[in-house]
Amino acid sequence: MSRIGELPIPVPSGVKVSPSETEVRVEGPKGKTVQALPRGIGCVVEGDTLKLSRANNSKNMRALHGLARSLVANAVTGTSSGFTKELQIEGIGYRAQLQGNELNMTLGFSHPVIYMVPDTVKVAVEGQNKISVSGIDRQAVGQVAAEIRALKPPEPYKGKGIRYANEQVKRKVGKTGA
Repeated sequence: MSRIGELPIPVPSGVKVSPSETEVRVEGPKGKTVQALPRGIGCVVEGDTLKLSRANNSKNMRALHGLARSLVANAVTGTSSGFTKELQIEGIGYRAQLQGNELNMTLGFSHPVIYMVPDTVKVAVEGQNKISVSGIDRQAVGQVAAEIRALKPPEPYKGKGIRYANEQVKRKVGKTGA
């Protein structure tokens, strides 16, 4: 029995869920999204909860049951409250600024680094060294945050670079004069 797939999904007030055989449409205060359902997975609204069921008990169907439940739950959460990832820029002279849908960063290279922000997420810069990525699609928010971090990951000796706000960077000891 799938432990994740059997859990009911609570639907907050203000969120409208419309299931069909192949997809689930979710509308909320933050926006609307459509989540496709795998073949053999059904969805039904029971009051203010959402339950997913599977056609049979095969190993693949049990795995898809848990996956579909997690994806639909993320769609409900995204449209009601949204997802946010915080990034920090560490280093002297390292900074970021937003110009339209371009994130312009100075990261210690001989040229400025420009990242084109996709339309599915919103990026905000607080001060010069804090970047906030937010949106209703959890996967898109995580992907954009990972792409921005990959432009200059934190290095282990001085800790300079882009890191997640709660990330701990393992520091190494540098050279010792002998």
